[in-house]
Amino acid sequence: MTKRALISVSDKTNIVEFAKGLEKHGFEVISTGGTYTHLKNNGVSCISIEDVTHFPEILEGRVKTLHPKIHGGLLSKRGNELHNKHVAENNIEYIDLVCVNLYPFEATVKKEGVSEEEIIENIDIGGPSMLRSAAKNFNDVTVVTDINDYEKVLEELEQGGITYETRRALAIKVFNTTASYDTAIANYFNKKDNLIPEKLTLSYKLQDSLRYGENPHQKAYHYVQDNNESYALQNAVQLHGKEMSYNNIQDASAALDILSEFDETTCVAVKHMNPCGVATGNSVFEAYSRAYEADPVSIFGGIVAVNGKVDKETAEKMHNIFLEIILATDYDEEALEILTKKKNLRIYKLSEKNNNHEQQIKSVRGGILVQDFNDKLADEYESVTEKKVDESQQRDIEFGLKVVKHVKSNAIVVVKGGQTLGIGAGQMNRVGSCKIALEQAGEKAKGAVLASDAFFPMRDSADIAADYGISAIVQPGGSIRDQESIDACNEKGVAMVFSKIRHFKH
Repeated sequence: MTKRALISVSDKTNIVEFAKGLEKHGFEVISTGGTYTHLKNNGVSCISIEDVTHFPEILEGRVKTLHPKIHGGLLSKRGNELHNKHVAENNIEYIDLVCVNLYPFEATVKKEGVSEEEIIENIDIGGPSMLRSAAKNFNDVTVVTDINDYEKVLEELEQGGITYETRRALAIKVFNTTASYDTAIANYFNKKDNLIPEKLTLSYKLQDSLRYGENPHQKAYHYVQDNNESYALQNAVQLHGKEMSYNNIQDASAALDILSEFDETTCVAVKHMNPCGVATGNSVFEAYSRAYEADPVSIFGGIVAVNGKVDKETAEKMHNIFLEIILATDYDEEALEILTKKKNLRIYKLSEKNNNHEQQIKSVRGGILVQDFNDKLADEYESVTEKKVDESQQRDIEFGLKVVKHVKSNAIVVVKGGQTLGIGAGQMNRVGSCKIALEQAGEKAKGAVLASDAFFPMRDSADIAADYGISAIVQPGGSIRDQESIDACNEKGVAMVFSKIRHFKH
């Protein structure tokens, strides 16, 4: 009995070679529309879908494969008495292999100036239907939807036939593919119509199987979304170094979150997902030097991200200490020559910054939490003390808020002149974070600005800040005891500004 393969693909990469390989192994090829023309023009002796269904392609191609002669040939169980009876009565011929890839819905959505009409026309109906029919009947039918599987299928045919294990694996891949495809369609409409779906479906693609997770006994995998998220790590290019670990990816993402806050030349150093040094500068060298000086102890073994081009001078300074990862907009050739001397140092060239921010998703036991990206800094700046801030202090207030919003709560950041001097992160009470940040800043705290991610529930934080010589404080305000903190600042000649917005980070 002649074997039959049905081929209908949007992406025609290597399809001629695959079809000819199937012909070599005795398959008769059925095809549709543009695929049929492409195969015919390249020497494949295929027959059209209309010659199988005896029904014309209608509705501008919307209906061509949705036919009992197609789905009966795919879904019929070989050896089943009732199925055999129905196949014979309706002159249905078996289809033994299906090769389909789907209309490029996601690529169409991303096209500049695309109309919704074009987007809707790129919702594939017949393709997923054939894939699902073939995948459901994987005991008897081989289904191929990934170009990378063509070679494996042909190799097994050379060895005598496609194995059950391969047919099953290909079918599972199909169900994952069609689920992801439908997810993309649903999410397009949810986003466009600003809907909160009762059933949220998400689709991620496996980027890497990692050596392990946070600890060596935990398995881990890196999945990514196909989007244009600003500074997303999957859109960066690794120029050098060993593979990333689970913790590396988290730290790098944290560094890029902070870096995305700044347009001026900035360097961010991160350790365990908290910044240990952030600074601006007139050059990449100055920004890196100031970020290093902010905490020369914690930066050791850390991650560094800069939104500029690393030159030779900066590379030489970076080379002097142990760093896990460097992320930068670009690198001079001389800089790369220096940095690549350390074979394990991971070096990444970043994609361009943009203003795209997807929603943030976090896993919790039994579910996930979804929230908008925290893209605000302050609702307004209200001066609440007798002493007012000057222009320089206001710049540091904004710099401090850009950093503190990315520090684990309770969070305190001490800054001066566009440089962090002390960071207190993740303490169970705010005064504890204040003490850590101020002790780290030491004498440099005099005249500096202190930024808090949330309000002061009592005056103790303001008192300790004043004792260290802090000149201005920015906090959201909103405590029923705000006046106590205001009074403390007035007593000690410290300016206080309310930002009217909280920046908890858990």
